[in-house]
Amino acid sequence: MSEHSSTSILSSNLAAIRTRITAACERAGRDPSQVRLLPVSKTVDEARLRDAYALGLRELGENKVQEAQAKSEAMADLPELRWVLIGHLQTNKAKYAARFVSEFQALDSLRAAAALDTQLQKQGRALDVLVQVNTSGEASKFGLPPEEVVAFVRQLPAFSALRVRGLMTLALFSDDESKVRPCFVRLRELRERLRQDAPDGIVMDELSMGMSGDFELAIAEGATTVRVGTAIFGHRPTPDSAYWPGFAGAQKPI
Repeated sequence: MSEHSSTSILSSNLAAIRTRITAACERAGRDPSQVRLLPVSKTVDEARLRDAYALGLRELGENKVQEAQAKSEAMADLPELRWVLIGHLQTNKAKYAARFVSEFQALDSLRAAAALDTQLQKQGRALDVLVQVNTSGEASKFGLPPEEVVAFVRQLPAFSALRVRGLMTLALFSDDESKVRPCFVRLRELRERLRQDAPDGIVMDELSMGMSGDFELAIAEGATTVRVGTAIFGHRPTPDSAYWPGFAGAQKPI
């Protein structure tokens, strides 16, 4: 495939996703400007990401710190490019994330919060974070059980370098809407509860939910960020099971 045709396909895919986001917002009576598209760039090579940047993308979502860091260093010449970490963070990788990540969407333990806060303080940086919630109840998934989130959030003001902005979830991987939608409803209702009694300094504006296969449903239930990879960049050579626990081949792509 020529470089021109590759860029053309990428441009077409982006336009199609944005059209679908706009249509989903209109159906839900929402303003499309309230929904942010976060392109998920895991396994996508640098050349293709540079094409995406040329098309106007200024933030990219990655699951693994090492992969994200390598890309951020290789593409350091591109101004205003933000890297968003959307996968589980091991505490021993916090020092790397603290150097370059602009946002972390998978906070689910006080150990990770403490490790990140310590490293961010050393860097003189602050970081936007979302709390990851396991709304599907699957043992294979990371994230806090919904019933533990309120108590967890109440402890986060202790970490001054973390700017808590909202919640994130992975819905059940299923083609059955009646199984997927409750995951999004659960996160939205939890966000509303947290808004009533969140500690000072804790903001609950963001709902990061919905991926390539279900983002329209997530928008209907209030998503403010949708994480879309496959529908923009195409299918990956690396299976999703390498990035998401419990992700089987027949389940939905991100």
